[in-house]
Amino acid sequence: MNHKRIITKLDNQIVSAIYEGNEMLQVNLDKTAKQSILGNIYIGKVKNIVKNINAAFVEISHGKMCYLALEENPNPIYVNPKKNDRIVIGDEILVQISKEDVKTKAPSATTNLNFTGKYIVLIHGKSTLGVSTKIMDEAERKRLKEIMKDFKQDSCGFIVRTNAIHMSPERILEEAEFLIKQYEDIKEYGIHKTPFSLVYETPPGFICDIRDGFADKIDEILTDDREIHEQIRLYLENFQKEDLPKLKFYEDKLITLSNLYSIRTKLENALRDKVWLKSGGTIVIQPTEALTVVDVNTGKAISGKKKAQDTFFKINMEAAVEIAKQIRLRNLSGIIIIDFIDMDEREYKDRLMKELEDLFRKDPVKTTLVDMTALNLVEVTRKKVRKPLYEQF
Repeated sequence: MNHKRIITKLDNQIVSAIYEGNEMLQVNLDKTAKQSILGNIYIGKVKNIVKNINAAFVEISHGKMCYLALEENPNPIYVNPKKNDRIVIGDEILVQISKEDVKTKAPSATTNLNFTGKYIVLIHGKSTLGVSTKIMDEAERKRLKEIMKDFKQDSCGFIVRTNAIHMSPERILEEAEFLIKQYEDIKEYGIHKTPFSLVYETPPGFICDIRDGFADKIDEILTDDREIHEQIRLYLENFQKEDLPKLKFYEDKLITLSNLYSIRTKLENALRDKVWLKSGGTIVIQPTEALTVVDVNTGKAISGKKKAQDTFFKINMEAAVEIAKQIRLRNLSGIIIIDFIDMDEREYKDRLMKELEDLFRKDPVKTTLVDMTALNLVEVTRKKVRKPLYEQF
């Protein structure tokens, strides 16, 4: 079925959504007046070292602190070169925002600077050469490693992204050379700026969505905003020429792009706690600061134990499909606990877990099915890429 990325303005936000037909699969919102700091690189100043948690607090602008785990960041880039790599109070270092602030938590930062392209990611401080775990074909993994082997350096490493599957060596190497130049320029010139300077700014969220999405699965990029269209066109011309023909401008005086795809209604539905299933069952999704709880319920009165178990299994399988959709749509991340309807039969539990594993494998964001506990609670973890939808909204 045709997949489209719809990008439009709604109220004071830019909506970037993936549609399959008329179904919204994934969505991100960005304030038009405020740019996210996620991925930005700053010259930060170390203000405090907390030894018992082995962390530093680094100031990236006047009064704005971020958290830096010292054990995970052994190779900082100093503004003023030092004889050793031990971070102390007063040091000025290059830091990149790896997690945005969440409620009372400060943003997290890293000194393992990464520069992301469509096909590869360059990472400072790690000399490894990796391939996305979503690329399962061993022959393709070997081919991609062979392409990148000559770029391996002591100061930085690379991860080949899923988008690189079957891509030509020339296109991948072209991007690698661009990222290396970007990295070298920041190391050479960025360190000469004053503290709190913004050395590198991440592109707007909707541009990152185009870059990070599975481009081969998107047939069309559609927008009705001239300014956004021009930004996308310039980005594609410079970095993703192969996707430029997919860009289209929507122009219809009778119905807006937002109304055509019922964006407002679908956003409102994606923010509700309760989701109804066709069988009559329900899913209740409740995010908390520590984790997200998903509860599967049925209100039907069922007589006969065997019949009840069959019905519970049917509702749980239907719920599994809907939960996988909702996790992606709402951009839920971290720890997710799913409380399915209790089933006695081992075969039903195994089939449910297999279904979940297959569904989560299709998620563009790394999603791991951990296990089913003794209380029949299913544990899932999902990598945090951006804020969940309810926080964006």
